[in-house]
Amino acid sequence: MTDSTFEAFRRAEELLAKRRPLEALRELRVVLEAAPNRASVQLLAGRAYLGSAQFVRAEAAFRKVVEIDPSDHYARFALGRTLQRQSRLTEALTQLRIAAAMNPSPEYQEALGEVSARLAVERDR
Repeated sequence: MTDSTFEAFRRAEELLAKRRPLEALRELRVVLEAAPNRASVQLLAGRAYLGSAQFVRAEAAFRKVVEIDPSDHYARFALGRTLQRQSRLTEALTQLRIAAAMNPSPEYQEALGEVSARLAVERDR
């Protein structure tokens, strides 16, 4: 990454931290063009897409991160949450199980429990 793309990446991070995902995505355009195969860039884009309810794009970005680095537990967690938001619960459950196995954090466990419970309710209907 050049200095200008690195600065754009940092600005996008700051905007996302301020819950301004659409503005973050505008900053990320140049970064995505310059470094489309960097996991950090795709992860940040995925978070911004998810934050702006662009679930198909978020899914694609998180899948790319998992493809680049299958051991990225956060990308799997975020992918699971994205699939959950699309009501694709069985697929979400798979990703959340993997994330929780890699890193049994309370946040991952809670998400796994939510999806498991929703699937159980749907099976009982």
